[in-house]
Amino acid sequence: MKWFNTLSHNRWLEQETDRIFAFGTKAAVPTGFGWLGNNGQVRTDMGTHLWITARMLHVYAVAAAMGRPGAYALVEHGINALNGALKDKQYGGWYACVNDEGVVDASKQGYQHFFVLLGAASAVTTGHPAARPLLDEAIAVIESYFWSETEQMCLESWDEAFSKTEDYRGGNANMHAVEAFLIVYDVTHDRKWLDRALRIASVIIHDVARKGEYRVNEHFDANWNPIRDYNKDNPAHRFRAYGGTPGHWIEWGRLMLHLRAALEARFETPPAWLLEDAKGLFHATLRDAWAPDGADGFVYSVDWDGTPIVRERVRWPIVEAMGTAYALYTVTGDPQYEAWYQKWWDYCVKYLMDYENGSWWQELDTNNQVTTKVWDGKQDIYHLLHCLVIPRLPLAPGLAPAVAAGLLDKNAR
Repeated sequence: MKWFNTLSHNRWLEQETDRIFAFGTKAAVPTGFGWLGNNGQVRTDMGTHLWITARMLHVYAVAAAMGRPGAYALVEHGINALNGALKDKQYGGWYACVNDEGVVDASKQGYQHFFVLLGAASAVTTGHPAARPLLDEAIAVIESYFWSETEQMCLESWDEAFSKTEDYRGGNANMHAVEAFLIVYDVTHDRKWLDRALRIASVIIHDVARKGEYRVNEHFDANWNPIRDYNKDNPAHRFRAYGGTPGHWIEWGRLMLHLRAALEARFETPPAWLLEDAKGLFHATLRDAWAPDGADGFVYSVDWDGTPIVRERVRWPIVEAMGTAYALYTVTGDPQYEAWYQKWWDYCVKYLMDYENGSWWQELDTNNQVTTKVWDGKQDIYHLLHCLVIPRLPLAPGLAPAVAAGLLDKNAR
């Protein structure tokens, strides 16, 4: 039974995509996009986070390119927020979090700035006149503060005034830098963004993770030496979990295949390890994280021998797994990847999709019941595009540019 590239399955994906787009519209607040609770209402106590606002700009840029009424206005809303309450007009860059009273967290976080870069690049594809100036500003901030020419990698964070940076180097921030760099390449055609993405992947995946059975290390010191015990006392951290986070392993696999496709689109021969390592990451995620305790679902984190640490099933890993299964099928034609994709969709429909309150549950326990150990709320619809829209597109160009170019369902029958 085939699902990939069938109009019937893609129509179902589109119906679910529209349900998600409608849910996300509730997040718009005067300062950007807020944190949605499990009932779909904004949690004002959480403030307005830069990463959520930038992601939602990206999401509604895709929606606008899909011709969804009201989406362009939300693109404008996101751009205005990034030019308004979230922008540091004194020191440059963007605050990590604000609320109606002012700045909550003035730090300058690389993870969050890379989403500004992604959101701005995606917004360019809508033709909004303020999108390109926003992208140019984001590029300037990245060049000045977050891309290290010396290390040829990305820095993690700065204080408010960009006067002091962390000694810590983070794999999560660098992974999302790769994601953003690919879309920036698509809209600027500047080859250096592909070179930088390839460099990051070569260090974190091909040099380090491959030698550790594809258990991706995300915590490094300033010399890019792995820190194996980082956050051991706070293993369920949302962004810097102790040990390996298998959802990121499999997400890396898809990004590497997008990079591979971008190089092929330039009539270049990509390094063979991009595909080899993408396969290795996919199967390592299955090996360590899928149903290790008997119940279906991906555990959130594992130790360096593959033993589960945080056994809760967070939503985004399985979403990323489905996108990577599609990407690997597209490159290899191997039916095992479609079989996993179908199995995971069955799981999501049964346990994660919330038709009563909207969107999907963010976290389940080991019995696949709703819980909030790691995450509380449904603030993030960004990951959902990777299982709802990516399987309807070629692997290059990237998400928003591909939709804007009219490539949605191009190969469907």
